Amino acid sequence: MKHVFFWLFTVIVFFASLSSFSNSAPDVQLAKVYDQQKPVSAYLVSEKYDGVRAIWDGKQLKTRTGRIIHAPKWFIAVLPNRWLDGELWAGYNNFAFVSSLVRRKVPDHNNWQQVHYLIFDAPDPMLTFEQRFQKYQGIVNGLHSIHIKPIPQHHFKTKAQLDDFYNQVLLRGGEGVMLHEKQATHQAGRTAQILKYKPKFDAEAIVMAHLPGKGKYQGMMGAITVKTMEGVTFNIGTGFTDELRKSPPPIGSTITFQYQGLTRYGKPRFASFLRIRRSL
Repeated sequence: MKHVFFWLFTVIVFFASLSSFSNSAPDVQLAKVYDQQKPVSAYLVSEKYDGVRAIWDGKQLKTRTGRIIHAPKWFIAVLPNRWLDGELWAGYNNFAFVSSLVRRKVPDHNNWQQVHYLIFDAPDPMLTFEQRFQKYQGIVNGLHSIHIKPIPQHHFKTKAQLDDFYNQVLLRGGEGVMLHEKQATHQAGRTAQILKYKPKFDAEAIVMAHLPGKGKYQGMMGAITVKTMEGVTFNIGTGFTDELRKSPPPIGSTITFQYQGLTRYGKPRFASFLRIRRSL
């Protein structure tokens, strides 16, 4: 009996959250990093697209923080009256292009023609992800839309099979893969039921300038401007301890940074300070 009441309460909370969707940030799931937490066979695996997270609440398209996305009416006209979760994507290395479209209050109809809404979940507290995959795939295929597509999910038995798929994704310009635990129900917030498997690269750059900090970093270094050996200039503002912010890497010194691929403009994505390279 207690089990029945628990699930009844869960469903009530879930649908209550949908009714307040229009006034708050959606209760989306956020991924942790894959570190072989469970056997590969416990997950469904899909490509991770470098788009803008978009939640359809049955009436409006929103970012994961709850900001309305002013998509053209023709873009959302066929979407159903139920919660869908996905990515707005316009091809590899086009994150900045999609991000600029999403920030506009008046939609650019021509540029939206290049965007796809790729669905990877249809949240429902009573269904496992394996069941939700079947559900969203059926819903989206039933729309017969050229710009709204379901993201395929794959079954793998071994880490070698996962790595083979992962490498195929990277070769075609993708940024990594996502692992959804098959038997997990929908859970808001950051959860180990969804894992991201993405590459990280190291490179070196020369420190060109120190930028002042703001807020809690007032009076300290907030970021450094660096130039790579290829001549690409950009800022790095993460990866520093408070001690390093008080005494940052000297201008002219060489640092090693970590990043996750390149933007379409050739700049490192999510660059983070790793260490100062000491002369040998």
